[in-house]
Amino acid sequence: MRPFARPALALPLAALLPTIAQAQEAPADASQGPAQAIVVTGRGLIDAPATAAYDVQQIDRDKLLLAASGRIEDALSSAAGFQQFRRSDSRSSNPSSQGVTLRALGGNATSRTLVLLDGVPMADPFFGYIPLSAIAPERLASARVTRGGGAGAFGAGAVAGTIELSSADADQLGLVSASALANDRGETETSGTFAPKLGQGFAVVSGRWDRGQGFWTTPVTQRVPASVRARYDSWSAGIRGVAPIGAKTELQVRLLAFEDNRTLRFAGADTGSSGQDASLRLIGRGRWQFDVLTYVQARDFNNIAISSTSYRKTLDQRRTPTTGWGGKAELRPPVGGAHVLRLGTDWRVASGEGIEDAYNATTGAVTARRRAGGRNSDVGLFAEDDWTLGPVILTAGARADRWTIADGHLVTSNAAGVVTGASTYADRAGWTGSFRGGAVIHAGHGLALRAAAYTGLRQPTLNELYRTFTVFPIVTQANPGLRNERLVGYQAGFDFNPLPAVTFTFTAFQDRVEHAIANVTVAANTRQRQNVDAIRARGLELGTSIRLGKVTFDGSLALTDARVEASGAAFALNGLRPAQTPKIAASGTLSWQPAPRWTLAMTLRHVGAQYEDDLQTDTLKAATTLDAYVRVPLAGPFSLILRGENLTDAEIVTRNAAGSIDLGTPRTVWAGLRVDIR
Repeated sequence: MRPFARPALALPLAALLPTIAQAQEAPADASQGPAQAIVVTGRGLIDAPATAAYDVQQIDRDKLLLAASGRIEDALSSAAGFQQFRRSDSRSSNPSSQGVTLRALGGNATSRTLVLLDGVPMADPFFGYIPLSAIAPERLASARVTRGGGAGAFGAGAVAGTIELSSADADQLGLVSASALANDRGETETSGTFAPKLGQGFAVVSGRWDRGQGFWTTPVTQRVPASVRARYDSWSAGIRGVAPIGAKTELQVRLLAFEDNRTLRFAGADTGSSGQDASLRLIGRGRWQFDVLTYVQARDFNNIAISSTSYRKTLDQRRTPTTGWGGKAELRPPVGGAHVLRLGTDWRVASGEGIEDAYNATTGAVTARRRAGGRNSDVGLFAEDDWTLGPVILTAGARADRWTIADGHLVTSNAAGVVTGASTYADRAGWTGSFRGGAVIHAGHGLALRAAAYTGLRQPTLNELYRTFTVFPIVTQANPGLRNERLVGYQAGFDFNPLPAVTFTFTAFQDRVEHAIANVTVAANTRQRQNVDAIRARGLELGTSIRLGKVTFDGSLALTDARVEASGAAFALNGLRPAQTPKIAASGTLSWQPAPRWTLAMTLRHVGAQYEDDLQTDTLKAATTLDAYVRVPLAGPFSLILRGENLTDAEIVTRNAAGSIDLGTPRTVWAGLRVDIR
């Protein structure tokens, strides 16, 4: 990984931490009368009453920690229908393929699902992928998955849904928590948190390091001398501080730095990503409630493409320096009665450029140098009202987005640096309105009926607009003329709690993403990002949670029929299933906690067959995996941790390019120690 650091971003926020600690410990002024109780949570405002009108699944901390791989994408897979573009996890995939989506609304590697960490969008500003290796499950309190479009804060981009990740507080983490594990290939995972309470607030210092030689992604029969294991080496570190600013207001500060290096398939096919994120958030829980935040992200990416015939370098994307910044301001005025009103604005800006050199795969000589990038921005205004009428809750919301695509350019030069071509693309801008509404009826006896309809918007990313890439021998071309995607969808279902420890959920939905961006085959070994007429997905989502004493079962099932609607140059795709989207996805976890600190859990997952490409010429067969997690208390604060991934050693095909195969995680067994000091 080439160095990429912008420490100046972190300094202003780091400097605030001592100030926060002093503010927390400041004594109350006795002249002001009796002191009010101050409660610091480290979270945002409480959920609006009509949250239950949408298809929502909550994954609590104890469930997140059961992931056999210790990876966040594994933990989120307990929500059936959650998927990355490829089946590979964040140890053995190219980071740029880590776009996440729900409801089989995939087809390209960009996220169609909005992912928030403590209210801040986490998608890479240039590519749109999620830096999964930088999001450690052990740092989180919960993950809430909402399927369907969003019209609230940062709703632009949530065409498939929203995943809201919340950081754990000092009570959940304990003063010190640390773990160290190794697997049967000699790979290691170490992590730790230090979470002292400071006055009436708290701070969290955390870190994690994963490294290993990796497994063979190439089948034995296809290996050549240049074939290598999927080596990985990644780390992340964070600082978070939460402090009261008055009786009903709190300040939240978060810093995150990470770096991730991987090698995939061939020696020299190295990929690296890095980032430094910072955010400030002010939460007011008084009569006039508010949530104000601002954030900045500095990210970088590099990638070397290796020819699968000469095994020499064909492309070196040396750097992709990108900056993202934005914020939001939400107000909940005390309108009284049975209404909860949310008013607000949000803004996001992404600016970046890909810098790369092309090489002759035979001679190794530089043939061209390219710089391509631009700037995207979005400013949104939103309003939403929830109205409670006894057992009925109604909700309606709208947002207006002013979007801009600007400064698009492509500059090419020869090996000597002499410019051979320069293109600039016309700036574009416009207004788009989005709406959502729904209702939930509490019918009694634990039954809640719900229905919702929604629209949404997603801008093409800088990557989709300007960056051409190669997974040899297939070239996928950029398209600076791409239009925004537009979602129209509706859903209905129920939540049923016949007993306090038993929950069943059911949702039927239909979503249609108009002008969906897809990788369209235009010639042999050549694809181009194009807007097809639409991707339409309809399906059923079922979930259950049952607790019988010390035994718990959590399961989910997603059945989805997704189809491409295409005409013109993309007509060959009409009626086909989008690339990389299964018809069925299911997950079930059975866990037993026989005593405090004891946990035994087994997770069974199934993903149906998928197509590698848009023309459905290559198939990724269905895969079923069995994972296990065991925690056994030892002396004092120590515990033994045992984890098993893919215990049946099922073959997981993650890529199939005309018979050239990549494989996913084989059977992997982990063992290690964990210490928790409260």
